[in-house]
Amino acid sequence: MDLRVRTGEFYTLLGPNGAGKTTTLRMVTGLLKPDRGSITVFGIDALADPIRVKRAVAWLSDEPMIYDKLTPMEYLHFVAGLWAVESGLAELRARDLIGWLGLEAHAHDRCEGLSKGTRQKVALAGALVHDPQLIILDVAERMADRIGVMVAGRLLAEGNLEELRRQAGAGHASLEDTFLALVETCSEERTAAA
Repeated sequence: MDLRVRTGEFYTLLGPNGAGKTTTLRMVTGLLKPDRGSITVFGIDALADPIRVKRAVAWLSDEPMIYDKLTPMEYLHFVAGLWAVESGLAELRARDLIGWLGLEAHAHDRCEGLSKGTRQKVALAGALVHDPQLIILDVAERMADRIGVMVAGRLLAEGNLEELRRQAGAGHASLEDTFLALVETCSEERTAAA
């Protein structure tokens, strides 16, 4: 698979369970080593210099883990410390992120009492506190500039939502309908080729 994401782009990778999306993202972030091939992030060879890549990347899973006994502000300071962000800068970034994400009312409440949506905002702030160049979210396909549809380790289709709708054919209004139509088309093509 040859996958390129442009600077400033919100790119989504879609596919059914088992297509390899999370595995691919884990390889990009250095959490898994690929069997073959190469991964370059901002010109950095991810296999040769994984620490440098990890500093440039933030990963937010669909079920992020935050520490229940900490407040959002404490959590952001903790995460900033893990990235060796200077304490004054950490404070400034934490306050900016709390404001940007509308978390002011909960900044000093324990995370254990926060709603799921608020907890996800806290986790997002934690992913952003070290000012990464690349943010990988396992939860955000509807905000994408471009979407890649992945099936069985293969990039099947790519484009913005409107382009994917055209590829899928008429009558597919939602992203889910479009995705299912594209996957069905791929399955039919494979069957015909066999």
